[in-house]
Amino acid sequence: MSAPSSPVPAPLGSRVPLAGLAVALGALAFAVLPLLVPTYQVSILTEILIFAVLAMAVDVLAGFTGRTPLCHGAIFGVATYVVVYWSQQGGAPVTGVLLAVAAATLVAAIFGLLAIRTSGVYFLLLTLALGMIVWGVCLRWTSVTGGENGLRGTVRPELLAGHLPFYYAVFAVVGIITCVMWRFVRSPFGLTLRGIRDSESRMRALGYNVSLHLFLAFTISGFFAGLAGALYAMFNDFVSPSTVALSQSVEGLLMAITGGIGTLFGAFIGAAAIIGLENFVSQYTERWQSVLGLMFILIMIFAPQGVIGRVRDLLTRRR
Repeated sequence: MSAPSSPVPAPLGSRVPLAGLAVALGALAFAVLPLLVPTYQVSILTEILIFAVLAMAVDVLAGFTGRTPLCHGAIFGVATYVVVYWSQQGGAPVTGVLLAVAAATLVAAIFGLLAIRTSGVYFLLLTLALGMIVWGVCLRWTSVTGGENGLRGTVRPELLAGHLPFYYAVFAVVGIITCVMWRFVRSPFGLTLRGIRDSESRMRALGYNVSLHLFLAFTISGFFAGLAGALYAMFNDFVSPSTVALSQSVEGLLMAITGGIGTLFGAFIGAAAIIGLENFVSQYTERWQSVLGLMFILIMIFAPQGVIGRVRDLLTRRR
């Protein structure tokens, strides 16, 4: 009696077009939806795109490097503060964006120099403390940051004053950022980060400078978070200490986890789920945070790898 034949796994070529098709459909949805929905929903879609960049920046560390940060909301907020403050001083928006991204990258580099010496829960706690320092500075340095009242300015250029022009400008910028980040995590440097995530001691034994790679990954991740913060300043025209608060960092991390850590594109699903649910549920109840908490509990129980990870597992079982 012959042995039963084992199932043949799907070839790699059949998975790649499926992933590419999903990405193309997602991009098409973001391109077409603003033409079909009211202005308020266009603003929500814009916010989703901006926070997806923040979630991808978090995912570079949490998913591809194995270091979970709780300070990226602060780095994001530093860029927002710089753009709004620069607009109040009458500076050009483009110059403000460049200065904001440079400031966020510098802050990320300083944080990285301190954080790369730790790992695990110590890395988590240290980055949390660093983010809280930024929040304290923004709260108390009233002559520059406005303290609890925050800062308000007209950041958006007149050309992008309308909701649709600004949305498609953000859509184009986010598309470019996503392509750059996708190439980054799949470059030889990105593959080295995955090796550090899987076995830091083995990478050291192979001769890799692990500390330098972690520092560069942290700094580059902060650079992308700064880009998101600059876009948010143009979107909101306002910044306050809540922009750099711990909740901002936690929200970015939860977006990455909801979509799928280590997937990059899961950031868009996580941002859409959290921001969409916040705006939808808050219309019916003041306890919308409880609903969000319940959603996170269900995701951790039934989809610990995130939405994309769960879908990937289901497709693998079906094959």
